Amino acid sequence: MKLKQLTMISSHSSSIVKSASASSTFPPSLHSLAPSSSSSSSSSCLPLQPKSRNFISLKPSSPFHGNSSVPLRKRNLSVVSASKSDDRDPSSSFQGGESFFRTVLQSMEAVYLNRNPTAKAVLELVQSSGNNQICYDHIAFRTFGVNGHGIDSIASFFMDYGYTKQDELRFPAKKLKAFWFSPPSFHYPDGGSGVNGPLPRVFISELLVDQMSPQIQEIIRKYTETSGSGKKHAALASALGSLTWGKPLYSEFQQLARESEYAAWTLVNGYAVNHVTISIHRLKSQLNNIKSLNQFIEDNGFRLNSEGGVLKVSPDGLLLQSSTVADAFPFCFSDGVTESVPCSYIEFAERLVLPQYKNLTEAEVKEFHRRDGFEVGNADKIFESTSKEQLTRRAA
Repeated sequence: MKLKQLTMISSHSSSIVKSASASSTFPPSLHSLAPSSSSSSSSSCLPLQPKSRNFISLKPSSPFHGNSSVPLRKRNLSVVSASKSDDRDPSSSFQGGESFFRTVLQSMEAVYLNRNPTAKAVLELVQSSGNNQICYDHIAFRTFGVNGHGIDSIASFFMDYGYTKQDELRFPAKKLKAFWFSPPSFHYPDGGSGVNGPLPRVFISELLVDQMSPQIQEIIRKYTETSGSGKKHAALASALGSLTWGKPLYSEFQQLARESEYAAWTLVNGYAVNHVTISIHRLKSQLNNIKSLNQFIEDNGFRLNSEGGVLKVSPDGLLLQSSTVADAFPFCFSDGVTESVPCSYIEFAERLVLPQYKNLTEAEVKEFHRRDGFEVGNADKIFESTSKEQLTRRAA
């Protein structure tokens, strides 16, 4: 393990392990290790009494407290190469201690599940239907592209453990850019689920702060500058569920939300996991195609993001995605105001077999035979899972 990474996280590893080993009702095979509701009040989006569905009430019910570049080609088109996530000849070794790396991922997952009852309930529901093994397609984070708090701040942790930087994606209307990172190749234990199964891709986006209005730039810089060295500990902040800057003013949150809901979300959630994505084609039950999965989710009372249609399809027709609407919980702002803010959601992705491998039998198809990468058009609509419009629309 690199000395830099030890400096970033190891001094807090006992806290992480303690959080990760707390009890949970989540299925043991997913190793969710979710902390109890008595977790530290430094969490930025931690409910006292989480609900089990995303039928969201925007009226606060109980407060929670926040305190808590190698250039690559730009992509606005499909990435249609074969998947390089696993089932291939190793091209990068798994750097450092795998056990420690997975423990950090478990803690990130535990914070995510504890804050987002919809995600936890959906995972339990899908796993119990046909005794499915849950594999994550990718995990996503949001960042501020200013003062060193952007993509590299959280990406450095993953790259230290063998992840490889891949394509850049641009979202001009939202003033965002993103990179995705492919995991190292290694053999994972049979039966591993969630973060204990095949390592997921990582998708990290950042707000292009310099393109925002002067007033918004001033607010974002105000908080990131008070973070001190927080940008060096982004992975730790995510694993502990803490903001690296102080609780914001409600008026400033509102101001950000009017210009960029992404910015407002990041201000109160920080480096917390924005979403995890279930790999649908890896499921063993009848839910292993996304249309059946979407119907199953809606039949069980969950709302799906309807932006651009429930099912998001890449131009090549090989990447199919959908997502739930984010959960929302009361947040205690620094001026004493308590208001509901969006947290996170869960996504679903099906990667179809590439045309050159269409003659393979189902038993012969491996992950690297499937569509890899991400699609700007799909991701742009998935971002809306945390929007006010999606949170407030009536269930169909």
